[in-house]
Amino acid sequence: MTAVLPPRRRPRLRRIGLWVLLIGLTCVFALPLLYMLATAFKTPAESVSADFRLWPQDPTLGAFRQILGDDSVPVLRWVGNSLLVAVAHCALTVVLAVLAAYALARMEFRGRRLMMGVILATMFVPAVVMLIPHFLIVNSLGWLNSYAALIIPGAAGAFGVFFLRQFFAAIPRELEEAAIVDGCTQWSTFARIMLPLARPAVATLVVLSFLASWNDYLWPVFVLFSSDMQTLPSGLRLLQAENSTRYDVMMAGAVIASAPVLALYVIAQRWIIEGVSTSGIKG
Repeated sequence: MTAVLPPRRRPRLRRIGLWVLLIGLTCVFALPLLYMLATAFKTPAESVSADFRLWPQDPTLGAFRQILGDDSVPVLRWVGNSLLVAVAHCALTVVLAVLAAYALARMEFRGRRLMMGVILATMFVPAVVMLIPHFLIVNSLGWLNSYAALIIPGAAGAFGVFFLRQFFAAIPRELEEAAIVDGCTQWSTFARIMLPLARPAVATLVVLSFLASWNDYLWPVFVLFSSDMQTLPSGLRLLQAENSTRYDVMMAGAVIASAPVLALYVIAQRWIIEGVSTSGIKG
């Protein structure tokens, strides 16, 4: 005979199983980060040792001294470039996406559905396909090896418009109607009513846009030529020597590149969860 569990124990066992699964997934995803952090504090010999050790036997800051003290690889300049580009690109992306998404979600005009369909269709085009056309356009504008080449292209992306449009469409129209009855114009209704309500979605888009620009590697490699203009992801490739690789130095650079990303996510995780959970309520 098969033993039947009491009804009270079933939810408890499900919770325990869920916790075990979540802890296991956390360990799987956290292990590469822990290994990266540990390798950054290892000696050059220990970083290439065949014996797998998660934690260094003799922790040292030699890799960080190497990466921050070498004038040929201005890591701090790359960090500043990445921050400038990511913040400017994020601001431009959010402004364009907010205005376009509100117009497509709440304003009636001819061709609105067709325009939204065209915007959604661009999401199915791989970014690498547009690499050469974007390069030719940037070259014709004289933006090569400049911040403009990193900030402006890609700012009018389809994802931000679609993401915010879903959020604006879920807001009850009665709020707009009440604001218009109180004498608000279309712009004041947007600025005072709709935009504050969309704060979680906007905060989510801010984080996603910042991360996309901060982590971008391929495009800066194509359009930046001088060492001083490199962003951090593209500049870290210069740490790899021609005949050998200092893995401790590479991991130290990866730690520096990951720190702002992790800090931003920790600060904004509440808005990210709220924005993602509410942006798809209404299509």
